[in-house]
Amino acid sequence: MSAVKKTASEQLLNDKWDVVISNTLVKTALGFGFGVVTSVLFFKRRAFPVWLGIGFGAGRGYAEGDAIFRGGDAGVRIVNP
Repeated sequence: MSAVKKTASEQLLNDKWDVVISNTLVKTALGFGFGVVTSVLFFKRRAFPVWLGIGFGAGRGYAEGDAIFRGGDAGVRIVNP
């Protein structure tokens, strides 16, 4: 079996996707948590703050992902061996 070596551009694209997906998941989860807390404390356990928080988190993750893919090396940390 031979190992498939990835080119530098494939590796860079994979690193960007890793950052974008993890960033979006974290921001969506934070939005969910903030929405749940807001719903319990201020809105008598209604659902709209939770959905609003999820929407803000996913939107922020999408916007930062768009910036990562459009920018040069934003969001990707290069580690020198």
